[in-house]
Amino acid sequence: MPASAFLNHVRTPQMSHTKFSRRRLMSMATAIGAASLGMPTLAWAQPFPARPIRVIVPFAPGGVVDITARVLTQRMTERLGWNFVIDNKPGGNGFIAVTAAAKAPADGYTLLAAHTGEFAVNPALFGAVPYELDRDFAPITMISDTPMLLVANAQVPYNTVQELVAAAKKSPGHIAFSSPGNGSINHLAGEWFASEAGVMLLHVPYRGGAPAVAAVAAGEVPLGVVAIPAVIPHLQSGRVKVLGLTTARQSAYNKEWLPTTETGVKHVDASNWVGLFAPKGAPSATLALLHAEVAKTLNMPDVRKRFADAGAETGGMPSADFVRRIRDDAARYRDVVRQANIRPE
Repeated sequence: MPASAFLNHVRTPQMSHTKFSRRRLMSMATAIGAASLGMPTLAWAQPFPARPIRVIVPFAPGGVVDITARVLTQRMTERLGWNFVIDNKPGGNGFIAVTAAAKAPADGYTLLAAHTGEFAVNPALFGAVPYELDRDFAPITMISDTPMLLVANAQVPYNTVQELVAAAKKSPGHIAFSSPGNGSINHLAGEWFASEAGVMLLHVPYRGGAPAVAAVAAGEVPLGVVAIPAVIPHLQSGRVKVLGLTTARQSAYNKEWLPTTETGVKHVDASNWVGLFAPKGAPSATLALLHAEVAKTLNMPDVRKRFADAGAETGGMPSADFVRRIRDDAARYRDVVRQANIRPE
């Protein structure tokens, strides 16, 4: 009720001699107005999320991180009715997307889906990175973790890691391996393998995972360090063979692929994970809710199968465990970059 109407209402003839002053009446009117305005706010307060959640992805649509984010958010929408918007910001070695996420409001409505490259490789590879994990982000959880494969052209004379190492020791620096690019996680995994095996391999970068695998299949290079989905068609055609995994554990995708622990190169454990992050300072209750619902979604049988079909394992680990994993990987890759003298292009 407006203050003037309230005054007209209370100034009846019967109350003409009341002790209420005009100032007191105005105070009462103001209090009633404030109370009436406050009631709808309380009644219509919305729990998180009250609007769509933006998920920034540092790569173009169709890549591993993009597909991972879309699989997760689509299933969460089906489960919970939450709305997500995938915002692809490729380029700049991930700097563009990660910086945009770091500068976003810390309210839980902007998240970042990023992989090993942004938080474990970039800090090791570049002298100055415009973001820092501890300063700028609250890691929520790992979404997926995918081993890579050490593959060879079907016609090369070595069929195991042990035979490859023996051949490489006879011809130091002459056996080449392909990767999706200089400084990529695949490149670092190949250099890590060579260092631990005590051999010298020649790195040949390509522009993407598909060309790197195609080069192995065509015989342009004898070896490649590649992602599982990219190599499957070439395995089916018989033009490429798997020598082993780049991880210390077995892959559920194919139990016959040997982990490094069984090939004599025991200290190599390189995989490509995708994780979910929020800007630093996001409400703890919101982060806890996001973690709980992401973990529940990743544990659903159909979601686990969807990732397994691409050679990946689903995550969902506590955020503290995820942070430890990121820091461990970053330390390992700093050593690899230094020992192999890798420089960004």
